[in-house]
Amino acid sequence: MTPSGPVDAPAAGAGAPVHEVVLAVDSGGSGVRVALAPRGATPSAATAPLVSREPVRTGSRGIDADHLLEQLLPMARQLLADAGGAEVRAIAIGAAGLAGLGDHLRAELPAALARELGVRRVALVADAVAAYTGALGARPGAVVAAGTGLIALGTDLERWRRADGWGHLLGDCGGGAWIGRAGLEAALRSHDGRPGGSARLLARAEALFGPVTGLPATLYPRADRPAVLASFAPEVAGCAGNDPVAAGIMAAAARHIAESAAAVCPASNEPRVALTGGLFHLGDPLLVPVRKELARQLPLARPVPAEGNPLHGAVRIALALANDSLKLPYDEHLLHLVNEKGG
Repeated sequence: MTPSGPVDAPAAGAGAPVHEVVLAVDSGGSGVRVALAPRGATPSAATAPLVSREPVRTGSRGIDADHLLEQLLPMARQLLADAGGAEVRAIAIGAAGLAGLGDHLRAELPAALARELGVRRVALVADAVAAYTGALGARPGAVVAAGTGLIALGTDLERWRRADGWGHLLGDCGGGAWIGRAGLEAALRSHDGRPGGSARLLARAEALFGPVTGLPATLYPRADRPAVLASFAPEVAGCAGNDPVAAGIMAAAARHIAESAAAVCPASNEPRVALTGGLFHLGDPLLVPVRKELARQLPLARPVPAEGNPLHGAVRIALALANDSLKLPYDEHLLHLVNEKGG
């Protein structure tokens, strides 16, 4: 458990004791992050988060609420001690998989948090909602969150709309695993002498994984197969400048990304569109065709840079919940709220 970078630059005096605070949690595939902010502050006043590098387990009941608490509580108590024993007014937890695997969290976590931390205002939100709120705040628009996988979320502030996020076997089109798989397919086509192959991608695949004849035995049994596929996405992006097959894969990924954004973007209220997540660190080989596709498919939307990350979004939600100013639409599976009266 080690400190990481701040959600934003901490405001002057943010470490001083305060009476009421909020806690924000980001639970994802790389672990759990927890930050604290004074109730009356802005999200930029949040502390540097504490981090556990162990992802929360999932089991037969979905996301393991007990395992999340094992990691969350020590970090929360340390942050509260550093803040002079402050009272927690609200907590927002962004959790990967909440929409489909969150029944155990919704059933168990609010009561446990009331018992252990005395907090009775709880927001359990899907990681896509946290990403949306970090990127755009409570504004109408669409956000594409892309890393190994890909999901798009949009709202007109009346209801949420979701596109993709179906996992690497059924969807996540345009995400890191999708790009990596397409690149490896092109490598294998080249190996076989079939049309659509790329000798450059074949060379990069063998440099990374060894002879491609061993790829099925290497890849198929692994539990982290999506991450392994996604590890080849930077190779595809790196070849795109001088390899038409790789460039075609990046262009296809861009079309998928824009299609998901268009599927969820509201038609009015001057919608904004933002991109967030590690996939977009691939840079121009992806961003240039994505911008072109967004302009073609969403000509009335306004592309904007993401303002913050999912933890930033959880801070925003916790502050709004504490101050009775949450404007995001309620959704049993995407944004589940428990207030002081237990409703």
